[in-house]
Amino acid sequence: MDIIEKAVAILAHDGIVIYPTETVYGLGADAFSDSAIQKVYDAKQRPYGMPVSIAVADPDMMGAVAFVDPAAEEFLAAFLPGPVTVVLRAKRLVPDILTGGTGLIGIRIPDHPVARALIERYDAPITATSANLHGAKDPATPDECTVPRDLLIDGGRLPGTPSTVVDLTTRTMLRRGARAAEIERYFSEH
Repeated sequence: MDIIEKAVAILAHDGIVIYPTETVYGLGADAFSDSAIQKVYDAKQRPYGMPVSIAVADPDMMGAVAFVDPAAEEFLAAFLPGPVTVVLRAKRLVPDILTGGTGLIGIRIPDHPVARALIERYDAPITATSANLHGAKDPATPDECTVPRDLLIDGGRLPGTPSTVVDLTTRTMLRRGARAAEIERYFSEH
């Protein structure tokens, strides 16, 4: 059994997996399992009511969990996969705990072969919050991943710059991170 198969088996049983992305290490759990999501909040010591983003494998999976209008499709084509989290209106199947009651969900399509393989093989969205205690430094190495987990997939040292978070419902940048200047330029031109 390879490491991705092992991770998929853990996700299928409401476990949590730390996985590498093109930004920092992510804490992955089944995004449709209340039990698994609870484990993510507990592991991070994250306050309930604070949204947790998810990762999907492709635009089709994104369209299954969120409303994607033509302007959002154009943005996604320009920046994803990549180090950008987009905030969109969530569809009803997305658990309220992930949206923090806002009706909005942050979504990434990671541009890292391990992260993409994990989501593709699991064939469902997983959580995409960073693998650190709430408020702590974003983890760029396995040693910096201080949260409880069932498995850690070692991807070595990662860039360490978190994703830029963009609310596509209001066209506003919520957090500056990787590619922020390009996104600002895109918004000024579109």
